[in-house]
Amino acid sequence: MSDHTRARRPEAAPFTERTPRVVAARRLTRRQGRDRAEQFLAEGAQAVREALAWAAAGRGQVHELFVTQAAAERNPSLMRTAIDEGVRVTEVTDKAAAGLSETVTPQGLIAVCDPVDVPLDTVLRTNPKLVAVLHGVTDPGNAGTVVRVADAAGADAVIFAGDTVDPHNGKCVRASTGSVFHLPIARTRDATDVFTACRAAGLRLVAADGYATDDLDTADVRGDLAHPTAWVFGSEAHGLPDSVIEQLDTSLKVPIYGGAESLNLATAAAVCLYASARAQRNA
Repeated sequence: MSDHTRARRPEAAPFTERTPRVVAARRLTRRQGRDRAEQFLAEGAQAVREALAWAAAGRGQVHELFVTQAAAERNPSLMRTAIDEGVRVTEVTDKAAAGLSETVTPQGLIAVCDPVDVPLDTVLRTNPKLVAVLHGVTDPGNAGTVVRVADAAGADAVIFAGDTVDPHNGKCVRASTGSVFHLPIARTRDATDVFTACRAAGLRLVAADGYATDDLDTADVRGDLAHPTAWVFGSEAHGLPDSVIEQLDTSLKVPIYGGAESLNLATAAAVCLYASARAQRNA
């Protein structure tokens, strides 16, 4: 790491996997550690860049940036931004960086951040028009991809409801490619509370259900997709249980024109969210 990017004295040795701050940060790779410390890790240049912008906007704090010498040399502008923003930049060994990473090929850039989630009422008090609700989604890659899709579609928020993966999970954060720092994210264990709050906020609750009678085409012709909508997506393997679907206003399926049996969660979410976004913009 060049002298102008160092947070410590140039002669100071890089932190190792045994250094207390690295040990403490490694605990954040587990949900219990994240919940206890109220912090999480964002890894990679894209995620760190978005985290720094999120912090600069006053939406949270980046407490520390761990970086290997090679990563610092690859990302000089990112290092300057971190230092200019007052973030503590700490050089670590490759082995220490690997211990903080959940990827096969660590990028050597790991930021320690405040949680991104906000209270449910904060998300819904702004009269949202399009919201994605994840119910019982356990795969962090799929959850993060839905966050990315929701962000791209211009959704107002993503709500993690019930027994759903932690949005701060490392794989979820990476799959979102920084979108966890863009749009409001809420999480509530009681899914019924989520549905009640969404309905009170004027949102029509729509289940994405492959077995529904009506499909997106039919709903679009009727003009239903132009209404403020909370799309509810279920688990990858089983979808939404009947007990959940019964609490919602309606169910829609993505029409399958070819021979595929179904769509995976992230793809179905993309089709549904974009269908609503387009209808709302054309209304």
